[in-house]
Amino acid sequence: MIQTIQGGIAQDQRGQIRFVNDFDMSLVKRFYMIKNADVELVRGWRAHRIEQRWFYVVAGAFEVDLIQIDSWDKPAHDLPVERIKLESTAMQVLHVPKGYGTAFRALQPDSELLVFADHGIEHAPLDDHTWPLEYFVGRLDC
Repeated sequence: MIQTIQGGIAQDQRGQIRFVNDFDMSLVKRFYMIKNADVELVRGWRAHRIEQRWFYVVAGAFEVDLIQIDSWDKPAHDLPVERIKLESTAMQVLHVPKGYGTAFRALQPDSELLVFADHGIEHAPLDDHTWPLEYFVGRLDC
């Protein structure tokens, strides 16, 4: 089940601390940052049968489309799409369990997305399923 884990902010005269204390990172094996070249670029569709991911917007905002894959050999073109907007000011981690595909784009210039994965990089080529942007009917507009 897709889940949003809410964080918060502590602020005083020294500055601020943004946090998501309820994000249990015990399963995380690696992380990476994504910064799209512009707000027109859509990354996707990419899905993982075994890996799960967590997404946190460090700067700016992203729109994420999610689909639950029904068949790894030939998924239906009209799978229901769930769209979620993530903003750095919201202090949220989006958990995407295994079995889901994602497509996303930055909504603001210089937006940055931190991605956590529960498998090492050596596993990535074994669990990387991709489709063209136009494959799914309800995808993000290009």
